[in-house]
Amino acid sequence: MQILAAAAAVLTLIGGPTPPAEFGSDWDDPRTAAPPVAAPPAPACESTIVDTEFRDFTPYTSTYEPTCRGPWQKVVLRLEGSVAGRQYDRLGYLEIGGVTVFKTSTPEPSPAGIAWSVEKDVTEYAALLTKPQPVEMLIGNVVDDTYTGVLDVKVSLTFYRGAAKARPDILPVSQAVPRNTEKLFADVYATGSGGGCEEFWYLTVPSDVAYSCLADDGPYREVQVTIDGRLAGIAAPYPHIYTGGWSNPFMWYVLPAPRAFDIRPIRYDLTPFAGLLTDGRVHDIAVDVVGVPEGQPGWDVPTTLLAYRDAGSRQVTGKVVSSSASPLRNDSAYTAPTLRAKGSHSLTTTGYVDTSHGRVTTTVSRAVSNVSTHTWNADETQDALDATWTDRSVVTSGRSRQTFDHRYGLDGSIVIDAADRLTTTIKLTDAGTWPGHRLLDTYEGEASWLLNVPRDQRHATGTSVERYRLERPGRDYDHTIKVVNGTVVTDRLRG
Repeated sequence: MQILAAAAAVLTLIGGPTPPAEFGSDWDDPRTAAPPVAAPPAPACESTIVDTEFRDFTPYTSTYEPTCRGPWQKVVLRLEGSVAGRQYDRLGYLEIGGVTVFKTSTPEPSPAGIAWSVEKDVTEYAALLTKPQPVEMLIGNVVDDTYTGVLDVKVSLTFYRGAAKARPDILPVSQAVPRNTEKLFADVYATGSGGGCEEFWYLTVPSDVAYSCLADDGPYREVQVTIDGRLAGIAAPYPHIYTGGWSNPFMWYVLPAPRAFDIRPIRYDLTPFAGLLTDGRVHDIAVDVVGVPEGQPGWDVPTTLLAYRDAGSRQVTGKVVSSSASPLRNDSAYTAPTLRAKGSHSLTTTGYVDTSHGRVTTTVSRAVSNVSTHTWNADETQDALDATWTDRSVVTSGRSRQTFDHRYGLDGSIVIDAADRLTTTIKLTDAGTWPGHRLLDTYEGEASWLLNVPRDQRHATGTSVERYRLERPGRDYDHTIKVVNGTVVTDRLRG
């Protein structure tokens, strides 16, 4: 596959109006360069499951009714939102049947108002949707005389009829897995919470160093899954940046950082442990974030289990054959004005299940690492970070061998000059390869504004560019968006 085949490329260019010299009181609606969910050519049926306004921290609840007749070859979740006035970025979740199926954050509005949308392919969660289910959604919000933005949100599910592949049971961790489970996965929607130091966990420093955000062991974080107290999975968290992040909402008003609107889960393959969990009992499946100071809140880790059944067996049995982990490495060294930190860990587990089609042995090997260089001055008017995370797993099952590679990069700085003007410069990379796919999502931006003045005197400016490239079966995808002072000047799709 080639992402750019010049002779065959289809070019669409949407040129926005000439951008203003600086931000005004209104700007374009938010958008991202990520691809929409492909809709198959099949009869479709839509069901609205959320239609509400979020003004406080009261969850919206309703009941999903399966009014769209199956079978379904694809199910697509779509959120449509609008907000006007003044408001912070907010985090939100959606649960169906007691399990998290979607997690998001919101854009910050203009006084005149904005609208945005986000789609997610939830076909793998379709087993939840075959019967009535409780629905709960919350985007916690504060509305008062200062923060006036009310979040108007609608969420719908679109069902496309057609032959369905085998789908997993979708379960909370508080429920026993089916006795005939032969493959088991966990989706962990891990996010550092808004408002505290753990939102910017990658900037924390050891507690014996002078800085505004401290953590006993520095910036290394790792999301671990344990089963009955035994380490079963490790992963590197994604360094999410929400739309008020890095002290500069002008960077993100129109073009948010990658994954801000669709906070994707970390996927763990727990199949080596499947044979231990099919005894009909509820086991202790827990998630912990390594590196968070003891007693400090700041991480949300809702977890969903995906259990694939062996249709030919009433019960699958098995055992864990071996499990080994390297010592967790977490080193940092501070020589003013720079902290250099390195962390790494690896885990390999092997287990088997005896199924109706024979014994299947699965080995999951995963290795994670983080390297960062953090430099700041005494009053933190100059603060810069250059960090890279890697997360690689290899899954061998029978004669099948699959590799999943992810690399995240964050190179950013904040400078406040003598005139009290704050400038944020940032480069972000979200890269990955997995069977049949190769992703490179890059973001570059710079924005500045004047501190400690009324909003209409900030004289804010900002330029940002996102390019999302995806090699995949069928047509590859290459989408570039450029925004200047709140105006989209380039929206180019090649494919």
